Amino acid sequence: MVMTPIRKAQDLILWLQNIRLDDIPLVGGKNASLGEMLQQLTPKGIRVPDGFATTATAYRQFIQKNGLDATLRALFADLDVTDVKKLQHRGAQARSLILNAPFPPELEVAIRDAYRDLCNRYGADADVAVRSSATAEDLPDASFAGQQETYLNVHGESHVVEACKKCFASLFTDRAISYRTLKGFDHFDVALSVCVQKMVRSDLATSGVMFSIDTETGFKNAVLITAAYGLGENVVQGTVNPDEYRVFKPTLKDGFRPILSKRVGSKALRMIYDTGGTKLVKNIPVPLHEQQQFALDDDDILTLARWTCQIEDHYSALRGSDSPMDIEWAKDGQTGELFIVQARPETVQSQRQANVLRTYRLDKPADAEPLVQGRAVGDMVGSGTACVILDVSDISQFRPGEVLVTVKTDPDWEPIMKQAAAIVTDQGGRTCHAAIIARELGIPAIVGCGNATRVLQTGQDVTVSCAEGEDGNVYAGQLPFAIEETALDELPTTRTKIMMNVGNPEIAFGLSALPNAGVGLARMEFIIANHIQVHPLALVNFDTLKDGVVKRRIALLTETYEDKPQYFVDKLAQGISTIAAAFYPKPVVVRLSDFKSNEYANLLGGEEFEPLEENPMIGWRGASRYYDDRYRAGFALECQALKRVRDDMGLTNVILMVPFCRTPDEGRKVLAEMANHGLVRGENGLQVYVMCELPSNVVLADQFSEVFDGFSIGSNDLTQLTLGLDRDSALVAHLFDERNEGVKRMVAQAIATAKAHGRKIGICGQGPSDYPEFARFLVEQGIDSMSLNPDSVIKTILDIAELEKTIEPG
Repeated sequence: MVMTPIRKAQDLILWLQNIRLDDIPLVGGKNASLGEMLQQLTPKGIRVPDGFATTATAYRQFIQKNGLDATLRALFADLDVTDVKKLQHRGAQARSLILNAPFPPELEVAIRDAYRDLCNRYGADADVAVRSSATAEDLPDASFAGQQETYLNVHGESHVVEACKKCFASLFTDRAISYRTLKGFDHFDVALSVCVQKMVRSDLATSGVMFSIDTETGFKNAVLITAAYGLGENVVQGTVNPDEYRVFKPTLKDGFRPILSKRVGSKALRMIYDTGGTKLVKNIPVPLHEQQQFALDDDDILTLARWTCQIEDHYSALRGSDSPMDIEWAKDGQTGELFIVQARPETVQSQRQANVLRTYRLDKPADAEPLVQGRAVGDMVGSGTACVILDVSDISQFRPGEVLVTVKTDPDWEPIMKQAAAIVTDQGGRTCHAAIIARELGIPAIVGCGNATRVLQTGQDVTVSCAEGEDGNVYAGQLPFAIEETALDELPTTRTKIMMNVGNPEIAFGLSALPNAGVGLARMEFIIANHIQVHPLALVNFDTLKDGVVKRRIALLTETYEDKPQYFVDKLAQGISTIAAAFYPKPVVVRLSDFKSNEYANLLGGEEFEPLEENPMIGWRGASRYYDDRYRAGFALECQALKRVRDDMGLTNVILMVPFCRTPDEGRKVLAEMANHGLVRGENGLQVYVMCELPSNVVLADQFSEVFDGFSIGSNDLTQLTLGLDRDSALVAHLFDERNEGVKRMVAQAIATAKAHGRKIGICGQGPSDYPEFARFLVEQGIDSMSLNPDSVIKTILDIAELEKTIEPG
């Protein structure tokens, strides 16, 4: 065991286990955080590799004894960091001065002695990481991420001393100079500490980055984890497109396994030790079959997520306020153990103004097709002239206001990144350098496009849209867009609950910031059509599919699944759980699948299992499918997914809703079928609603009340079936109007009967937001809730609040 000396004011070296978070002025944010975790969190099971740090005292003595202070100050006295060539020249001069100056003998001896102590513990010639830690680094409002250098797989006393010197010099990298200027830090108020830390052999396993907050929306209840093979620099620098996993924090803390989503990345390269070459590390290709697999299993994902929560809770308690964290992790391929190798405050979403909702709306032609697509970073839109730069040595070609298009960025690109209207890269995931800096600068970025530098051309006008979900799109031309701001703290409250219709899981976290009472209608159809794409029975009967082309397409989509039906269950559970988590613990009403037979037939493999119907709108849909032998096996997969969401993930705020249920007896058959798969009404708080969209639902509402816990009026179907018209027919479209007196009487009767029998009743549709008089009618009838499309929520809240002032509570 290394003996840790008592700290003295003149100490040049401190062991991490002797350092606490309030030592930032002495050892920088990175090292202070490592010491804090070693002392306080290793007793809780979180592993942190040990090591030692040179102090700010050591750096300042080095500068003073070599007489460098005056020379360095002169170099930067008149520097304009927007002049890229001058910045590069002055930075090189500063680094050269430091690299050519000798370490004071007492500092070199201290480093050598400490490294020898590490070798005594871990073995001769121990492999270490030598990392920079500036005293202005990892602050809650400025990350300084990647501004200074890191050296991996360093062996031997002399090489460790040399790497420490290089770290000192990296205080004056071009990007560090530029970043300090941007953030208003004096170059000479900042000192450099160096951490020498035992390496985790993630070159033989996996590593990555994780955040205790959703990086795009600021949603605080999710952990985002990224992972790739080998050492973590590839993920941080955006050299690879990593896997992404999201975990829901509240029910994770209650002992559930709430992995909301898993997205496989290409992970085309693996950074390993260069044991036989002249470099410290090198990248090698990852075989295709490994690229297609997840880099982490579920147990590791959940362990990392728990650690993230513990780290966030610890730092929040220290700071006395919420402290979302940005954390680097690594898995040792020799021992199988996970480690935390860095933790810093998240500096973007945590600083956003929470009471103002800013929404970007892109005005694009209906036929606009994206030129390239990738992962969206920031829910914004930007436009400008593309500037394609393949090498950082050419950044002087960039002009302010252009869209930077490149393979990937690292901190050397930062002098021009802050001048860009948007950034587009071929490589990288949501935790890569380009993504982190774009968020911090408040500009949109699309990462991991794969082909942006080949498709986009310098001088081409483009629009970069990150306001359309998780996928970012680059469109030709500079398209118009609007920015809407809403002060959320000024909105009134209403007696009538205003809920939302949400079908797309990719935008659920962002929508949850809107004022709402939950989700009144979560449609499965979007998840099935867009995320699954395959007919459930084509997965159940995969081996006997007749169409060879379709079978190959399904095989490609499900290549990581030997059990093909499990693909449907996993994807559906992930989609539903993401929506449920976004609004937890508010109710989220999930409607069971309500495709018509022609819509089911359009799914991959669907034609083999669907009948031809003359009028599928009023045919084999909704409840009638679930207990029918021709679809029962497909419905079983829906039930398995929903049971996982509620029972395994702990998202018991999910309420199920049965669509197009023609009779109370049919409702009982559906409930019996659900119970066969473990979804028993009343157990574990399970409520089951029914869509009130058929005249029989209204006329027999008293009997339906005995079967179901609540109703949701589907005004579209109720209108068409009350008036006897096909809402898909243009010939009778002029007659479709939910304000028709016959429809209103049906609605009024449904509300009155439901309330008389103690059942909740709401409406899901656009009628209340499109027609103020219809909204007033619903409020007068005493409806419990209205569920609307998100873009109507704020307007409707304002309208309903005014209405309720004139109507006495029922």
